[in-house]
Amino acid sequence: MWPFKKREEKATPVNYDENLVPPVEMLNDGSSSLEEFRSVGEGFTYNLLVSRAGLKAHDKVLDVGSGIGQKARVLASYLNNDGSYDGFDVLKSAIEWCQEHYEQYPNFKFQHTDIINSHYNQEGKIKSSEFIFPYPDHYFDLVFLSSIFTHMLPKDMEHYISEIHRVLKTGGKCLVTFFLLNEESRSNMDKETCKIKIPHIYETDKCRVADLENPEMIVAHDEDRVRHLFLSNNLGICEIAYGDWCGRKELLGCLQDYMIAVS
Repeated sequence: MWPFKKREEKATPVNYDENLVPPVEMLNDGSSSLEEFRSVGEGFTYNLLVSRAGLKAHDKVLDVGSGIGQKARVLASYLNNDGSYDGFDVLKSAIEWCQEHYEQYPNFKFQHTDIINSHYNQEGKIKSSEFIFPYPDHYFDLVFLSSIFTHMLPKDMEHYISEIHRVLKTGGKCLVTFFLLNEESRSNMDKETCKIKIPHIYETDKCRVADLENPEMIVAHDEDRVRHLFLSNNLGICEIAYGDWCGRKELLGCLQDYMIAVS
């Protein structure tokens, strides 16, 4: 879901830990190959988290929907001993793999959360709308969600946004990716140039899904409603940029839209 351009090469190449690259059969983050797993994680981390959201090496970071460690692998080489990484995910096998392979990184922690999701975890026991992030108030400098609200329905997203604000420090930032419904994306959705087809209205036109039988497979949210939810949770929006999922001219080198807000 995130065909991000690989970051530009730096004067001093980064030596990533290859033990943190999972076997190809465990890829569950939209990557189709190990090469893509590497390049997308590097592109997202450096092009967005560092360059746009201002991530520092000493920051405390929360990865909501951490998967098989696509971004954690890069952050293991970026964060210093004063920084920390926490991630949680509904996929138990991915969390167990990360817990084992990040043992030498004591400031990296992964938790399995048995949250219900019609696409990823149908047998889960916890509703997203009732799940309390297992972290204290005002703890993180940065919270990010990569392709999470693209698999989450409105009521659940609303609750998660309140939890993001709760765990962020004052002045902390969140970076979230979406398929945002606005005038441009709606006008393009039925055209052949639209890469992601999301035709079905779900309850109201403020939410659309790709499959009514499996609504959390792909979800698009109304941009005005998302803005309202951020602002009503005291998250001031400081940047919005748009991907090419709906057929607009490619500007970001990525598929999804993203939003950055500060607490």
